[in-house]
Parts: sequence; structure tokens; C-alpha cells
Amino acid sequence: MADLYDLLTNPNVRAALKQAWSESQPGASRAHEEGGFIVERTSGEMRVVRWPRGSGRTIEVPPHHGCQVAGMDIVASFHTHPNVGADFLQEPSETDRRAVRDDPDLKGAEYAGELVISAALVYGVTPFGRVVELGSTEDMLL
Repeated sequence: MADLYDLLTNPNVRAALKQAWSESQPGASRAHEEGGFIVERTSGEMRVVRWPRGSGRTIEVPPHHGCQVAGMDIVASFHTHPNVGADFLQEPSETDRRAVRDDPDLKGAEYAGELVISAALVYGVTPFGRVVELGSTEDMLL
């Protein structure tokens, strides 16, 4: 199983996360969540399969039966928290934690958890719903 921190060192993954963060328009009045699945191809290459664009503070996770999408194993998921200010949580919410912990289709042997990208920090949510700080967004992605 891949480690969430190690996934951030993969150039393909890092570039895709950086792009998703930028596209989520952080701090802007039209900020919205972006997300996706990090998958492993049969060749061992990591790539990102993006989800449909979210709204201001929510995003819908597409079907991922058996912890797979397009025939590839999901090794992690991610979404952005681009809204800033006192009315918005930057860290993963209880809903974020439960979504990972309680999703029966995110129980694959290779699934490492979910990355949540905020303005200041990149967080990880383990398959058991525990939140960890992985590092500053600037250091991790920019």
C-alpha cells in the first residue's frame, strides 16, 4: 500500500494535485471544490482520474465499486478546500472523515486514504478516519 506522504513525491500526482488546487480558484469568490482518485495502472504508473467539478463547499464522489475506477485500483482520493475565511474549515470536516471511514468501496488493500488540500496545509485522512497533517501546501505542491 502506498503512503499518502509518498504519493505527494510522485511527479504525476503532484502535478495533477497542483492543477486541481489552481482550478479550484482558492480564495476567490467563485472558489469551488475539485477532487479525484489517484490510481495505479497495471504498469505501476500513478495517475489521477478527476471527479466532476464541485460547488462552493461540496463535491460529489463518482461511483468507485470495489475500490476501482476504469479498471484501475484506487490508491488514494483527494479534494480541495479552497474557501478561506472564518466561515470555512480548512482541515477535513467530520463529514470528510466519515466519508472515507464509512465508504465500503474505499476498503481496497491498496487504498491509503484521502488528501485534503487547503490554503495552508495538506492533510491526510486515513482509511480509519484519522486526520494527519502532511505538510504545508507550499512545500507539498507549489
